[in-house]
Amino acid sequence: AKRLLTEIMNRLQFLLDVGLGYLTLDRLSASLSGGESQRINLATSLGSSLVGSLYILDEPSIGLHSRDTDLLIKVLRQLQALGNTVVVVEHDEDIIRSADYIIDIGPKAGRLGGEVVYQGDVNNLQTSSDSYTVRYLTGEDKIEVPAFRRLWNNYIEVKGARKNNLKGVDVKFPLNVMTVVTGVSGSGKSSLVRDIFYEGVKHYLDDAARLMVDCSGLEGDMKMIQGIEFVDQNSIGKSSRSNPVTYIGAYDEIRKLFGEQPLAKQLGYTSAYFSFNKEGGRCEECKGDGRITVEMQFMADITLECESCHGKRFKQDVLDVEYHGVNIYDMLEMTVNQAIEFFEAHTGSQEKKIVKRLKPLQDVGLGYIKLGQTSSTLSGGENQRVKLAYYLGQEKQQPTLFVFDEPTTGLHFHDIKTLLKAFNALIDKGHTVVIIEHNMDVIKCADYLIDLGPEGGNAGGYLVCAGTPEEVALCPESYTGHYLKEKL
Repeated sequence: AKRLLTEIMNRLQFLLDVGLGYLTLDRLSASLSGGESQRINLATSLGSSLVGSLYILDEPSIGLHSRDTDLLIKVLRQLQALGNTVVVVEHDEDIIRSADYIIDIGPKAGRLGGEVVYQGDVNNLQTSSDSYTVRYLTGEDKIEVPAFRRLWNNYIEVKGARKNNLKGVDVKFPLNVMTVVTGVSGSGKSSLVRDIFYEGVKHYLDDAARLMVDCSGLEGDMKMIQGIEFVDQNSIGKSSRSNPVTYIGAYDEIRKLFGEQPLAKQLGYTSAYFSFNKEGGRCEECKGDGRITVEMQFMADITLECESCHGKRFKQDVLDVEYHGVNIYDMLEMTVNQAIEFFEAHTGSQEKKIVKRLKPLQDVGLGYIKLGQTSSTLSGGENQRVKLAYYLGQEKQQPTLFVFDEPTTGLHFHDIKTLLKAFNALIDKGHTVVIIEHNMDVIKCADYLIDLGPEGGNAGGYLVCAGTPEEVALCPESYTGHYLKEKL
């Protein structure tokens, strides 16, 4: 039995090494986050002691606190020390700085990217580079700490929160400012913010007479909030037809513009003819999808370009209608940046409406996506930013509470800077922003921090400290405070 015990202890140690000590052994794998599953696979690899293998990891730091990232770097080094090669796709500064060699792709995203802008050592980086990554690493570009923190008087307080591992904590969420909830993985952030705070406020707004089981109640200035939105990374559309321009309402305006063209009027084509969701102008062979799925009985289905419209989604008569030499298909192939530039060159009232609708996508850093790009090809971070653009573009201004769950997932330093501007724009419109986040660049820009912990799992679920980033940095028990000191 001694050999078995040694084997068991070693394997459990690997799970501790990748920062998963807080998980219970009977936890269902379906309830694990993506980052957790990836780190369990990493622990398995360590346990198998393979040599001469190539490990490719896609953002292993997702959902990790800076303390856990340090543990992760040690594990990657252990894999390398065994005689393996480790390749990591990553945006996390600590992991980038501890690499032996970096390859940076850019300079920008989408059409303006795809080149290697830097490859080489991390230690002898040159200034004035084309690479955004290098510029942030050398300190030429940086995310500034705000000159002042917004003050607040109104708040909503959660009393006696006790769900999963929360130990009956009382927490105030200030209104009209940016609050960031921090803590190591498994410390109870999602339980507090999503399961108790968001659900509680939502039920209050829906007038649902529901008993708050997981806490003693919500108090404070509930009347000051008129709406609440949980902005997650789920896809913006249910079908393959949804895309960013339909989601933010710009496509309706573009269709109106095409419906007003002389040829369209002559042929009796209304704006509905320029929709690929309605019969009339769309190609009926592929129902406006541009692609046809062929069902193979014993193999995976294959998707082919529609032979009738050659992937252009519309009938030829509709494609003959042009606006300044551009038909509806060409329009959908443009990126957001190209479309804004194109419409700004023409000064009609309809063009101004379109630019106004598209602008928020540019403001959240999505200028590189195509207007007609299907939502299934967007990453989680892109989906979240399309939703953010939708709210930024809304005219009605009733004070709303926005809850974001790790919005920086998959984002580069440069994108985070843009994202912070968008958050500030929401607050300037009178809204409230609450964010669950591990990224120190976002944490240092908060007006108010709520730090849970001190550890994950059973040893977590306490309120370690709350206050401005400067106050949390002075808190000796807080892991967040410890890493925040270097940033302030």
